[in-house]
Order: sequence, then C-alpha cells, then structure tokens
Amino acid sequence: MQTQLAVATDGRRSVGRIEFIALMALLMSIAALSIDLMLPAMADIRDEFGMEPDSTAVAGLVTAFILGMALSQIVYGILADRYGRKPLIYAGLAIFLIGAIASVFAPSFGFLLVARFVWGLGAAGPRVLTLSIVRDTHEGSEMAKLMSFILAVFILVPAIAPSIGAVLTDWISWRGAFGFAVVVALIVGVWSLRLPETLRPENRREIGFRSVVESMKIVVTNRVTAMVTLGLSVLFGAFLSYIASSELIFTDVFDSADAFPLIFGGIALVMGVGMLTNSWLVGRFGLSTLINVMVVGYVVSATLLAVLAVSTDGRPGLWAFIVGLGLLVLFQSLLIPNLNTVAMIPMGAVAGIASAIIGTVSTGLAALIGAFIDQLYDGSVTPLSISFAVAAWLTFLVVRIARIRDVAGRSTPEGAERLDATLRTPAVVRAEGSPRPGN
Repeated sequence: MQTQLAVATDGRRSVGRIEFIALMALLMSIAALSIDLMLPAMADIRDEFGMEPDSTAVAGLVTAFILGMALSQIVYGILADRYGRKPLIYAGLAIFLIGAIASVFAPSFGFLLVARFVWGLGAAGPRVLTLSIVRDTHEGSEMAKLMSFILAVFILVPAIAPSIGAVLTDWISWRGAFGFAVVVALIVGVWSLRLPETLRPENRREIGFRSVVESMKIVVTNRVTAMVTLGLSVLFGAFLSYIASSELIFTDVFDSADAFPLIFGGIALVMGVGMLTNSWLVGRFGLSTLINVMVVGYVVSATLLAVLAVSTDGRPGLWAFIVGLGLLVLFQSLLIPNLNTVAMIPMGAVAGIASAIIGTVSTGLAALIGAFIDQLYDGSVTPLSISFAVAAWLTFLVVRIARIRDVAGRSTPEGAERLDATLRTPAVVRAEGSPRPGN
C-alpha cells in the first residue's frame, strides 16, 4: 500500500496518502456540494420567483449546472495534457467562484439559470483533474481501490450537504446556502497549493488540431472505453433525475418534507458504505467479476423497484420505497467507480483528454436523460422507477458488449498493470512516446 503519491514532477515532496485521498475527494465533491446544498432550498426558490409549489422548473437549476460541467470538461482535458493538472484546477475554481457568487446575488430565475451554468463550467475542472491525477499516479486494481476510498469520502458530502443546506436556508436564505459553496471553494483552492504536479514533462502533449483529433480518436475507438462510457451515461442520467426530483417526491408523494434531508443523507451513506466495501471486493474478486455480478444485482433491484411502483399506482409505502431505492444505489455505488476505472485503464497516454471525454459524454447525456425523466413526473414514483429499470437493462447490455474482461485483468495490481501495457492499441503506444510513470 503506497503511503505517498507515486509521482511528483515539480520538485516538491509528495503529500501523504491520507491527505491525498482527502484532497482528491474534496476536489471531486465541490460539484456534488453545489447541487445538494440547494435541494432543501427548492421550495424557497420557487416561492421567491413566483412559481407553483409543485413546479418542476426549478429542477432546471440542476440541469443547467450539469450541462455546464459537460460542455467544459473537454477543454480542461486538452489544456491539462499540455500545461499540467494544477493550473487547470485553479482556473476551474476561479470560474466556479464567479458562477457561485453570481448565483448568490441572482435577481431573477433566468439570471440564476445562467449563473448556475457558469458555476458548472467551473466545477468541471476539479472533477476532470482529479481523475487525471489519480490515473497519473496509479494503475489497474490499485487505481480502483484508491478511487473507492476517494469516492467513499466524497459520498459524505451528499450525505450531509442537504442538512447543511436546510439549516442555512432556515437561518439565512437559499442564498446563504449558495454562499457556503463559495467558502468551501476558497478553502479547496488554498489547500490545493500543497498538491504536486503529477503530469510528467515527457507526457505533455502539444495543443493542435491533429493532436487533439488523434487523442479523441484513441478514446472513442476503444471498444471498452466507449461502451463503458455509454453505460455510465445512462446510470448517471437516472440517478441525476432522482437527485433533481427527490425533494419534490419526498414532499409531494410521501409528505415527508421535514425528513427529506435525513432520508437523502441516509441513502447517500448507503452509497458510501458500498464504495468503502468496493475496495476490498476489487482485491478479492477482480474488476471484471465484480462488475458483472453488480450489474446483474442492479438490474434485479431496479426491476423490482419498478414492479413495486407500478403495483402500487406509484405510491408505495415510504419505507418500502426507501429500502428499494437504497438497494438500488448500493449496487450503483459498486458499479460507478469500477466502470470509471475500466474506462480509463487503456487511456494512460491520454489520461487528461480521456477523462474529459468520458466526463463530457457521460455527464452531457446524463443531463439530457435526467431532464427528460424530470418532465415525466406525474405526482408518483412510477416514471422514476421505470427509468431506473430501463437504465439498468441498458447498462447490462453495454457491459456485455464491451467485454470488460479484456482489460480488467486479474485482481492483483500486477495483473492489471500487465494487461494495461499489453492490450493498449498501437495508436496509444505511438502517442505515448515514452514509458509510463513508474514503468
């Protein structure tokens, strides 16, 4: 088990493993924080801008943010492979602050939508660069284990953010909840000064049309990466709809507005437990076996939830729905980090742009899928439950088509790294031009 970062190219000592995990988790989590803080404030936002109490228009604040993230990730990826990871982290945080501060002072709902879009443009930077930094420094099963730890810490944010948002909304206003995100971004920016640059000089790529096209071709023509990215898109799309509509569902369908922060946080904690367990499971069973088993579990749980919803006319008992949803997100928490890892395994030579393309496609498609599902809301949980089932079956199909066993390798880090080196396409080998860090 490594205690320090494997690579530090700027002449400074590497940060310790625990600090590295915490910082990576916080960099990833500021996007989730930006969404989850506002969930308890949706009713207040509707009220301030004269919307109907059951209006789904406020869900557009989530969609605008996600679309901003989707459209800017490719830019961060290209620039990060040329100029390094740290400068783009700071650029993203600066744009994040502009959007967040503008949201705090938004005079109209239309202005708020635009500000949230800008906010999302900035939030994409830390997310893309986190994945790139992890790929710079770790490979194979070790990368999967590290991502599990990072995501387990990360999941604490959606577990507690709604409660923080509810308190700030009650004490100050929904604008105060948004202001909290500004403070967190400033803290993250200062802490990131300790992070070393992880992109090796020989792996920096020139910015040019031919170089960008070559990098993108490597990503989109790799069967595993392309198919797994589609799977991530539908997984995230259904889950994004749940996030955007959860406040309305638990308020309108189950009449549990006061308990919403606790329910949302509890379900998030289930995901955290799954991600913590994932590290051990990867080491015990290997990536491909674990993914194949978990995707079957996801299909079964999602199908059962859809049957429950349909059989109760979209209004099951609260606890029955919570248990079904909890089981669903447990399997999802055991799929997302491993699918991300499998998608990135063949992409070592173009980690920055690969992370960006995977993020752009999966986030952009997810935003569109989530927005479509939001419009199906009919005062029941039936549309959401059926959407989860459809997403589960589509994910099952693309995982089968991807044949992830070709790159997932055995459960040991050595096996994964050996397969990673052996199965890279010739185009990747030519693009790399030099040994990988640590090879």
